[in-house]
Amino acid sequence: MTLRLLSCYALALLFVLAGTWHFVHPATYLAIMPPQLPHSLALVYVSGIFEVLGGVGLLLHRTRRLAGWGLLALLVAVFPANLYMALIHEQLGISSWVAWGRLPLQLPLMWWVWRVSRQR
Repeated sequence: MTLRLLSCYALALLFVLAGTWHFVHPATYLAIMPPQLPHSLALVYVSGIFEVLGGVGLLLHRTRRLAGWGLLALLVAVFPANLYMALIHEQLGISSWVAWGRLPLQLPLMWWVWRVSRQR
């Protein structure tokens, strides 16, 4: 197995597990939803569905590029929730370095999605 394929599998697993967690423990995500967004629980489930679909889509050559674009859009869409989590980290019992440190990690994650989705 090549390093490129292993990278693809790892990223797919990351998104499938993260998306599944939306259904196993939605309260985790509801806690970081900005209050201005309507239908918070529905948004948690929809984002979970798209994370799972995107992860699975990365595994298939025919859907890899589309899955990559979808996951990039999803990462942009969930950024406000990650920012809100950083702003209210004390209420959530999350250390500031974890809450704020997570934000810049979005960029390498987006780069990883972009790289993997360009693989043949």
